[in-house]
This record gives sequence, C-alpha cells and structure tokens, in this order.
Amino acid sequence: MGERRAPWRRAALVRRIVFALLVSGQTLVGAYYMLTVLPYHGDTGVERALAILFGVLFGWISAGFWTAVFGFIVRRTGGDRHSLLRRHDSAALASAPPARCAVLMPLYHEPVERSIAGLEAVYQSIEATGRGDGFDLFILSDSRDPDVWLAEQAAWYRLCMRHRGCGRIFYRRRRVNARHKTGNIDDFLRRWGRRYDYFIVLDADSLVRGETLLRMVQLMQLEPQVGILQTAPRIVNARTAFARTQQFANHAYGPLFTAGLAALQLGEAVYWGHNAMIRTAAFMRHCGLRRLRGFGLFRGPILSHDFVEAAFMGRAGYEVWLEPELDGSYEESPPSLVDDLARDRRWAKGNLQHLWLLAGGRGLRTAHRLGFVNGILSYLSSPLWFAFLVLAAVETTRLTLWPINYFPAAHTLFPLWPQWHPEWAVRLAGSTAFLLFFPKLLALADIAAGARLHGFGGARRLGAGVLLEILISTLLAPIRMLSHTRFVLEAVFNARLQWAGQNRGADTRWGAALWNHAPGSVLAGAWAGFAWWLKPLYFAWSLPVAVPLLLAAPTSVLLGRRAVGERLRTRGLFTVPPEVVPEDLLRLPEEGAAWGRGLRGFDAAVLDPQGNVAHVALAPRRAPAADLGRLRRRCLAAGPDALDREELGNLASHGPSLAWLHREAWRAAPDSYWGRRLDRCARRGGPGGDVVASPDGVPEGTPVQS
Repeated sequence: MGERRAPWRRAALVRRIVFALLVSGQTLVGAYYMLTVLPYHGDTGVERALAILFGVLFGWISAGFWTAVFGFIVRRTGGDRHSLLRRHDSAALASAPPARCAVLMPLYHEPVERSIAGLEAVYQSIEATGRGDGFDLFILSDSRDPDVWLAEQAAWYRLCMRHRGCGRIFYRRRRVNARHKTGNIDDFLRRWGRRYDYFIVLDADSLVRGETLLRMVQLMQLEPQVGILQTAPRIVNARTAFARTQQFANHAYGPLFTAGLAALQLGEAVYWGHNAMIRTAAFMRHCGLRRLRGFGLFRGPILSHDFVEAAFMGRAGYEVWLEPELDGSYEESPPSLVDDLARDRRWAKGNLQHLWLLAGGRGLRTAHRLGFVNGILSYLSSPLWFAFLVLAAVETTRLTLWPINYFPAAHTLFPLWPQWHPEWAVRLAGSTAFLLFFPKLLALADIAAGARLHGFGGARRLGAGVLLEILISTLLAPIRMLSHTRFVLEAVFNARLQWAGQNRGADTRWGAALWNHAPGSVLAGAWAGFAWWLKPLYFAWSLPVAVPLLLAAPTSVLLGRRAVGERLRTRGLFTVPPEVVPEDLLRLPEEGAAWGRGLRGFDAAVLDPQGNVAHVALAPRRAPAADLGRLRRRCLAAGPDALDREELGNLASHGPSLAWLHREAWRAAPDSYWGRRLDRCARRGGPGGDVVASPDGVPEGTPVQS
C-alpha cells in the first residue's frame, strides 16, 4: 500500500517525544536518589548493579504513570480529536457501503456450552441490527478429544436449528492442528478468506455487540488505509473473588490506561489477538508468520502472534488503531490466580520471542518495536525485580557480616566512608508508591467527573473497592513476580509448553494451589528467617514481599472461590456498570433441555437420534486406517471407556460406524452399558418428555460442515 503522510503522525511524534522526556527525566532523578541512598553511592559493583536495576524498574513504573496521566487529560478534554470515531458522524457511517465480514471463534478444548452460548448471543445481537446478512459466523475447532469435539458439533447443530442459521453459522474441525490458533485462522483464510472483506476473531469468552461490529465495518469501509481496528474489551461475568477484582480494576482503571495508550500509539497501535476487526486481503498478503530460524527459544512457531501481525501490517503501510470509545466489546477473566498464571506462562515465552524480531525484523516501525519492548518488559520486569532483591540481600549481608571496606575502588589513596540516609530512602519509597497508586486516584477523579459513580455503586462502595483492590494487588504482586521469574527462566531454557483449553469457572482446589505456590512459600520462609537472623531491620524490610509469598496458597484458594465472589457482590463491593445496568448481550442464552444432556459427548453422538444423523453427515467420507469393525464391537460390548482416545476418535470420525453404533445401541440389552444410558435418558426425558426413535433420514434443514 502506498505510504501517505497522515495528519495524526505529527501529533503522535510530539506526544511520544514529550512522553519520552517525562519518563527519562523522572527515571534519571529516581536513579540519582537511589545512588545517594546506597552506602558507597554506587562505587561498588553490587551498588552499580542495584542502581541500574532500580532505574529500569523505576522507568517501567514511570511509563505506566504517564500513560495514565495522558489518558486522564484526553478523557477530560473530550476525547482524542485524531481518533477514527471523531472523523465521521453517524450519517457518514450509515452511508458506508455494505461489506462481508466473518466472525471467527477458534476453540481448543473450551467449555462447550459457554462458548456456543456466547456465539449465540453475538449472533442474536447481530440479527437485531437488521444488517445481519453481511456477517457469517465460524466455529473453528482444534479440539482433539472426541467427547469435546462431538459436543461442539452437537451444540452447533442445535444452534443452527434454533435460529435457522444454515448457511450463516458454520463449523469446521481441523484434522491436524498445526501452529495452534494461528494455524487455525490461517487455514480458514486459505479456504474462505477471499469471500470476506473483513474478519474478527473472538476468544471462547469474547462478546461483541452487533451494533459495535456494524460500526467497525463502517469505519473500515470509510478508512481504507486501516488494516486492524482493535477495541478495548471490558471484563464481565466475573464470579470468583479473583475475577471480580480483575473485573473491577478493568472497569475502574482501564479506561484511563487505554485512552493514554491509544493517544500515544494513534495509527500504530498493537493488536491483542481478539475483539479486533482485520482487513482480510491485507492480512493475507502481509501478515503470514514464518517459523523462527534461530536457536532454542527463537526457533519454531511464533507463539504470541498478535503483536507481530500488527507490526507486519504497519510495515506494509497500513494503520493499526486502538479505539477505546468503541464500547460493547467484552471478555471474561480467568477465575483464579492459578489459571491466570497458566496463561501468563504461555504469554511469557511468546513475548520473549519478540527479542528476535526486535533485533532482526526489517522495516518495522519504531512504535511497533516499542510495543515489543513493552510486552517483553511485562514479564522481564519480574526477574529484574527478583535480581534487585537478591543484590539487596547480598549488599546487606556484606555490610552486616564483613568489615567495612574503606577502599572499595582500586588504586586510591583516600578512604570512602559509607553513608546512610534513611530519610532519603523513605522519600524514594514514597515516590515509588506515588507513581504506583496516583493513577488509581486519577481514575477515581475521572469516574466522578464523568458522572459514572452510579455504575460503581456510589462513592462509598467505589472507594472501598479501590482500597480492597489495592490490598489484593499488593498481595498478588510478589506472587506474580516469582512466578513470572520462573516462566522467563523456563522460556530461556526453552522448556516445552502444554497447549490446553482454559478453565473458565471451576473453583481453585488446595492441591493445585499448593503445587503452584509451595516452592515460593518455602523460599520466602527461608529468606525471612535469614533476614531475621541477619538483622531485625532487614527482616522488617523483607516482610512486604515475604508475607504475600508465605500466604500465596491460601490467598489463591480464597480468591478462587465463587462463594467469596458472591459475598463481595451481595455487599456491593467491586460493583461495575454492566452489573448495575445489565445489557442484553451479557445475558447468555440458555439452551434448554437438550436430548441426552449430561451424557459424555461420544455417548450423546451415538444415542441422540437427530444428533447422530448430524454427526454422520459431518463425518469425512474417507475411513481412517484402523480396524473399525473390531473397535465398533468392543465399544458396543463394553462402552467407550474400553477404547483409548485415538481409537475413540477413529470411530467418531467415521460416519458409517456412528450410524451402526446408533442402531445397535438402541437394541442393546437393558443391563448393558448402552441400555443403562438409554434408561437414564428415558428418566430425564427426551424432546417433549419422550424418548424418540431414530429417524430414517437427515432432518430437514440439517446443516452440513463447510
């Protein structure tokens, strides 16, 4: 695409220069004060390392502080005049020519009912706009477990039947799930991408209002230079205390930070991998991801693909925009700290891979390179903090146990007297706390000035929520620090990652909490004991980090319980606007009493009369290379548990075998495995309360897999 000088580029340059001067100036002052606090003022190797680490960490905090300040200014001055939404009024948007858009939901072992219910809510919202003909929905499955993908197919089939969605809602499961989510989307684009002007990717827990999707299409139509349009999703439907904390922080503080980030990035924003609209032709032409050809961590598929795709889109001359004012975009939070950290483990390795692209990526824009740096530091800051604590322990031990070295520098005739300035240390700690917590006060001021207090339950409940959130985030910070340090080390040594679906709602169990947090608690206990033995003052200094680590397991269990989250909700704590004024989109539809509900996916595929016909129609025509006759007979005699996962997958992938099992299972003896399952369905009742006989043919309107 030909390059042209957009008006926003000058504003972006000025803003970034001001931002860089503020952050660098503040960091230099902080590093200077750190040097004055140290006994030898940086004349030893350990102290110089401490000053450097502190400077990097202080600069990282300073960048977040000024991002929030920029966001506050933008929001309180009526919004960013350079944003896409400010360029077009409602009449211009309505006049945009129609376009074709695909809504994609990649799945991999996700909770089936929740995922399909979310997609159904999005479909209904699109239909309510009256412009639904321009949108097609695709479920792109990479699930390997037959019970899971058979349940996905059945849920998709019922969804199509409920809404007459044949030809509008499609399901496809890849036989080979190469390159995970990225490969899944690429597979779709190769097969059907040319049919659509745009596509939007939804996570399994994503929700986007139909009006928002329509508005995004209109903006893309009026702005042909835009390659990616990213929304700022708000967290909803939180149940556990941990998720409610994340949800509250996202609604209370998120608007400030996203507004500031958007003001600094403008048309060179990043892409977060979901809830964003993408220009299909440009993406297919410029955003293909090759395998990294380096060593260790830097060899193989790119794990965190979204930042890279945005950078490639920018390199091709297209703009990437983050639009915080595009409301109606939602996602859900992991229900527990354990699940949140499991996701971070994958993201840590993916973001560290960007070091290779940062060094060797040709033609990438500076803004997108800085986006890589931001993502890298999101995880690298933890081992830097850990290294700072280790060096501080070394310095304290040396000053306590060893005689004072009055000549730390070589070849000098004059002694250096160590100096302690505890009052300066207090000031430095206070300055760091100010940078951390002042943005939260700015968020409170923004909420009050914007007349949004009612959405948070009033001023008193909002204030109590902020104080409780600060307490919880303070407890979680050391736990995240130690976990992220481990993840970074695993990434450096190229430890293998397990790719699996995410837990979307189960409570945290003590076993999982202890398994994840016990090593850190043991380390913290040893550190605190050493600090007490070394020096009581140093012990007191270690407590803000050691105590949260010692309490990590009970904290994780407590925050990961839905009952605790419900108590917070009933007391009005962590209230957010979507709970005060609920939106129809967030009321996920319930499917009702499906035939055979409660059965495992394979059992339902065999026994459900209409479902079996649908599964048979979807099965590939080519038989798998297996002794299907032997597998069928064993499955009929002893049930699916007599087969391993691969054997069960072979049966589930063969239409004639599913049809044969259906006929024979309905004739099975009452005391057999299948007879007991049929009796269970009869007691629960089929459609209309009765068990129905198997149909002879495909029901009218049965959709066929693309």
